[in-house]
Amino acid sequence: MIYTKTGDKGTTSLVGGKRVPKCCDRLESYGTIDELNSHIGMLAALCKDSTEGENAPGILDTLATVQQELFAVGGYLATDTSTTALHPSCIVTAEMVLAVEKAIDAMDKQLPPLRSFIIPGGTVLSSQAHICRTVCRRAERSILRLADSGVELDENVLAYINRLSDFFFVLARLLAQ
Repeated sequence: MIYTKTGDKGTTSLVGGKRVPKCCDRLESYGTIDELNSHIGMLAALCKDSTEGENAPGILDTLATVQQELFAVGGYLATDTSTTALHPSCIVTAEMVLAVEKAIDAMDKQLPPLRSFIIPGGTVLSSQAHICRTVCRRAERSILRLADSGVELDENVLAYINRLSDFFFVLARLLAQ
């Protein structure tokens, strides 16, 4: 059964069973990660259906990897590590951050130097990549609020999300060409 009715009064369970309000910083952070993942799914679907996606070879594989990694980020954020051991599938690694940096560098080599601000838009794919970028930035702000509330966070989580927004910026530029 998909519905449990346990959230009808505005609370939900973290990994480990602790009940929290659905409007708390932790839920906002991993809910925004989920939203980002959905937007990435839309970007991938649009790339499959468009010849514009040819501007970014290998992008579908990269987006699929990012979507899987965002499940790790979401699982990390959904776990109250002060009371529950982190599942191995929810660990965000320095290697994940490095892989995003390499993807950014590979795309950036195909672009002319940036000389001015970019207005989001141009093509459907580029616009969707910009939506991913802005949702990613919102996720980052939400995660920072969680950290400011006293929750200790692995530095790789913040680094990964920060790099990911840069990735979507560069991808948007590449897709606009």
